[in-house]
Amino acid sequence: MCGIVGYVGDKKASDYLIDGLHRLEYRGYDSAGIVTINSDGVNLCRSKGKVASLETLVANTKAEGTLGIGHTRWATHGEPSEKNAHPHKSGHIYLVHNGIIENYREIKAELKDVKFASDTDSEVLAALINSFYDEKTSLIDAVTQALQLAVGTYGIAVVSDRDTDEIVVARSGSPLIIGIADNATYIASDATALVGYTDKAIYLNDGEVAVCKRGDVDIRNLASQPVSPKVETIELDMQSIQKQGYDHFLLKEIVEQPQTLRSTLSGRIDLANNTVKLGGPNLTEKELKAIEHITIIGCGTAYYAGLLASYYLEDIIDGLTIDVAVASELRYRSFHMPKNSVALVVSQSGETLDTLACLREIKKRGVKTLGIINAVGSTIAREVDGGIYVHAGPEISVASTKAFTSQVSAMIMFGLQVAEAKGDNSSKRIDYINELSSLPDEIEKCIKQSMDKVKVIAGRYCDYGHALYIGRDTLFPTALEGALKLKEISYIQAEGYAAGELKHGPIALVDDSFFEVALILDNRLFDKSLSAVSELNARSGHIFAITNSKKTIDSEEVLNIDTKLDLLAPLVINVVQQLFAYYIAVARGNDVDQPRNLAKSVTVE
Repeated sequence: MCGIVGYVGDKKASDYLIDGLHRLEYRGYDSAGIVTINSDGVNLCRSKGKVASLETLVANTKAEGTLGIGHTRWATHGEPSEKNAHPHKSGHIYLVHNGIIENYREIKAELKDVKFASDTDSEVLAALINSFYDEKTSLIDAVTQALQLAVGTYGIAVVSDRDTDEIVVARSGSPLIIGIADNATYIASDATALVGYTDKAIYLNDGEVAVCKRGDVDIRNLASQPVSPKVETIELDMQSIQKQGYDHFLLKEIVEQPQTLRSTLSGRIDLANNTVKLGGPNLTEKELKAIEHITIIGCGTAYYAGLLASYYLEDIIDGLTIDVAVASELRYRSFHMPKNSVALVVSQSGETLDTLACLREIKKRGVKTLGIINAVGSTIAREVDGGIYVHAGPEISVASTKAFTSQVSAMIMFGLQVAEAKGDNSSKRIDYINELSSLPDEIEKCIKQSMDKVKVIAGRYCDYGHALYIGRDTLFPTALEGALKLKEISYIQAEGYAAGELKHGPIALVDDSFFEVALILDNRLFDKSLSAVSELNARSGHIFAITNSKKTIDSEEVLNIDTKLDLLAPLVINVVQQLFAYYIAVARGNDVDQPRNLAKSVTVE
């Protein structure tokens, strides 16, 4: 949540700061600001709203400094407004901050002589730093002393009108990356802001503080001990973070799923020998064979990906027990991890704070942790014992789509590897391998055949205020994810339910303000699914059925998916749901890529 950028070099800082903020706007977009500094003075610009408003403001000022920091905000403390926008100023200090300072009230009470201008915890941190920043104290020492008193999470960048050639950055629980170039040093909270400027970066670790000067970085820990940085290569390119002719990033990311899924599967499935080879889990054959229990943790779409994968893992691995937990809940529970457990930690960004905290709690219990992560070099990816990068590429749209498909597929592959280690040579395991191999082509075919049809159907339902999504078995978690997508981007209140649960309460909601999305597979539960459709029709429901069956289904609209897949058909159906939510949101005139109140990477509780 929120985006941080910084620059110190020999060029105009505001050019990079504005460009970087545009790229990071998916992380927060209720206000934005930059401060630039040179020998002639300080220029601070802040505005409510999106970065475009700030860009206009900066264009009308003399932001000529060659050093500066910037921020795009997702509000945690204080409403979206210019006064609550970053950077915050206190005395000589200018600060941008991602995260939450939990004890800011206590700190504020101690700073009796400070007059605060905002409602934020971030300004309190700026004032605390300034309270240590006297003539005898360096900027990094003032920052370090203040952080030793602060409780909470932070990724910060700090500049001063007194030390005009350096930026001090620090992190604890909120990501920061330092980009290295010959005559400049760049700072960003996400690698997407560095693409095209440098491909060399230092990923700051928790508890580290750095002084960034032009082409030079000095890193220490909070005890002022020097730290040797590890310079890594950024594996992104400019093309991957551009729309490439699509109206929205969301549509681009839905449509590119066949390609990104092929990247997920590439080199990992051996059809000739009916095997799956994953090097990342870092588990021996003996350790794989010993697995008796799997816990999957995630938040939002990652949680639903884990829930869907759990159905498949139970089916693939004989004798396995499995549970799936919302990370923000599990981390505070007195949970038990059975013997021979492995935890799958699912996160697109690899920075989700609740998931990261849950990972650390599980590791304390001596349980092996495996990351199902998209972002290479992220915090979770570095802290797990092993894992599987899903290689879906950057997701710029806030609503996650392609990551879901790749996350589920990665977890299925892990399940297949465990089953093989346990000596499973059944035809069912081979069926899963064959269907995974066919999945990219089947999704590609579905998108080509259904896009225009889905757009027309979406126009029929775009004016409703409420929706129910229902499905059985593997289509239950698929329904949950479909409802989440719709509510995220269309703002239609939508809920997903197991179809068999409809009569146990939710059916009381059915009236003309609702429409229903019924997900139906042509399998052993087909007739049971039709029973739920009949119950809705008996109450004048407005049903849109998505199915792989050619049998008659009594509903207002039916979209028949032509796929040869059986086990993995829900992943094809889910792509239709994504398109449906997208076209409804477009028809309602919403900001599809940056829906209200949301941000992409959730790095606060």
